[in-house]
Formats: sequence, C-alpha cells, structure tokens
Amino acid sequence: MKVKAYIKKSYNELVNKVTWPSWADLQSSAIIVMIASFIIAMIVYVMDVSFSALMTFIYELAA
Repeated sequence: MKVKAYIKKSYNELVNKVTWPSWADLQSSAIIVMIASFIIAMIVYVMDVSFSALMTFIYELAA
C-alpha cells in the first residue's frame, strides 16, 4: 500500500504543484543550449588545433 500511496502523491504533485514551462520557453532554452554548445565546441576545437600545432613544432625542434 505504501507504493500505491507514493505513486498517488507523486502524480498529484506533478499535475497540481509543478509549474511546467511553455512550448515557447522550451524552444528558446533549447536554442540557447545549442548556441552555447556550439561556442564551447569551437573553443575546444581551436585549443586542440593550437596545442597540436605547438606540439608538432616542439617535436620538430627536438628531432
């Protein structure tokens, strides 16, 4: 019976007490996350290319 009461309380809370975002809010948040992810990916890419070029230069000097 505890499980049934828990599920009932959880359902009631999700339906009546939780404020769900609107579709427009979800879309704008998704766009912000995509833009931020792209910017972070570009930063990591530039760092990777730079470090690779630096290490190639150092290895050529040592050889």
